[in-house]
Amino acid sequence: MLVDYRKVNIYQDERRVLKDVDFQVNNGEFIYLIGKVGSGKSSLLKTIYCELDLDRDDVEKAEVLGHSLTPIKRSHVPSLRRQMGIIFQDFQLLHDRTVQKNLEFVLKATGWQNKAEMDQRIDEVLHEVEMVEKTHKMPSELSGGEQQRIAIARALLNKPKMIIADEPTGNLDPETAANIVRILKTASNDGTAVIMSTHNIHLLKQFPGEVYRCKNGEFHRVTSSHDTDDLIENDSINE
Repeated sequence: MLVDYRKVNIYQDERRVLKDVDFQVNNGEFIYLIGKVGSGKSSLLKTIYCELDLDRDDVEKAEVLGHSLTPIKRSHVPSLRRQMGIIFQDFQLLHDRTVQKNLEFVLKATGWQNKAEMDQRIDEVLHEVEMVEKTHKMPSELSGGEQQRIAIARALLNKPKMIIADEPTGNLDPETAANIVRILKTASNDGTAVIMSTHNIHLLKQFPGEVYRCKNGEFHRVTSSHDTDDLIENDSINE
């Protein structure tokens, strides 16, 4: 099990945003988190990649990739994050260097040293996201969808067990958003778990997965495809 949360309370700025979260993630699962702005989706994701700390007194169990998070030593966080890929809505590419140098920077930061091996791995992930021809482009020369593809390539570099994607399609048009989710779905089919927060409920029907909802401080699974159909039909995600 990659994530095992049991009775976890999650706070943002000392305000509890989610109560008694039970959440388990296994290899290859594709999981959506839905809910309105401020409902706790991003805060939950931040606890998984240790951007937001958990209070041991408010947790029955919280484990990610074999590490207990209550507490986790800060010195252990880099090794934990090397096992996951993180994708943000605003891409977070380094704008002073090319695509190649952006990806090379990540590999060097995570312990890669052999230049030939780094070049080979960069070529592999750029092929996966169909961006090989953009290797020497600067981020400013890329469209939003292209920048997000590079962000996905960056997340795939270390062959992660899990990808966390926080609103990765939020700034993209529907066609580009679908292409981004298609790449993430392929990664999931290859065995990498994907946890993705989204407001684009139509993606749930186009690319089925497990669906969890944050609402009024509670976290629960949308248990059937019929429930998902109702969400889409009634556009009820932002109630």
